[in-house]
Amino acid sequence: MNILFNTKFLAHNEQSEAEGRYRIEQFPGKYKNTDLDGEEFITLVHTQEHKKLIYDACMNSGIEAEVELTPSSYEAAVSAVGLTVKASEQGDFAVIRPPGHHAGKERAEGFCLFNNIAIATQKLVNEGKKVFILDIDGHHGDGTQSIFYESDRVLFCSVHQLNAYPFSGFPNEKGSGNGEGYTLNLPLMAGSGDVEFLDALKKAIRTAYSFKPDVVGVSAGFDAYEKDRLLSLKYTKKAYYECGLQLRKAFPIVFGVLEGGYHNDILECVEAFVEGVNVGARPRTGMYDSGMSIG
Repeated sequence: MNILFNTKFLAHNEQSEAEGRYRIEQFPGKYKNTDLDGEEFITLVHTQEHKKLIYDACMNSGIEAEVELTPSSYEAAVSAVGLTVKASEQGDFAVIRPPGHHAGKERAEGFCLFNNIAIATQKLVNEGKKVFILDIDGHHGDGTQSIFYESDRVLFCSVHQLNAYPFSGFPNEKGSGNGEGYTLNLPLMAGSGDVEFLDALKKAIRTAYSFKPDVVGVSAGFDAYEKDRLLSLKYTKKAYYECGLQLRKAFPIVFGVLEGGYHNDILECVEAFVEGVNVGARPRTGMYDSGMSIG
């Protein structure tokens, strides 16, 4: 798993103390620019009307999803979609802004304009693949859930803080129609840490085994991290390493995309997760496996 990045993402919503450029300022110089224009993929999930609404808001300095937009915001949003698609094709991690998991088909919300992971997932589904989306952002991925709520080709699982924004993601939300049983919410109490998170991860992986996905996509928000300013979960970087390790040991193709995380350790959290995935990809050399769980 490689880390994909582009400096275009720094020019979006630059001065925000919430979802601002400070989140990813450590990536330039360490990771080279990768680009893919994702505009053609947006309508795999979103309506033309929603796409036009976002474009017009960006070109006219409007406000959507609690964000003051600029033309640079549209360029960043289109590139975020593109890098997520590229990551899904290559098994990489896309470090992007703006995030996506709160965006619905016709709704921008919670700093999210287009739903990056949903678009990449729909492309995979259109190619005949089954996808397991694991959302480890500390906020429930309500937009992603709504997009695939009636699909039996996507298993969506969210591990998040209970009774936090967007105040959804309860265990009784299980999907409907053909998608009944293909949504799994595992909310955690405020103050939960690595032990609770890794226990939920085991439940998610057990459920995904029976689904037999072709690809695993991770909505990797890092606002459940112990230093985050918005939530009250207490994960450490060790837990993110372990998450990547266990996912890659269980499934052959894993990709990730950045969602939230409101602190200055995003780089270290991303690298911990990616290291776990890469260690998990190593073949076992014997009965003793030095890469076994450290949790």
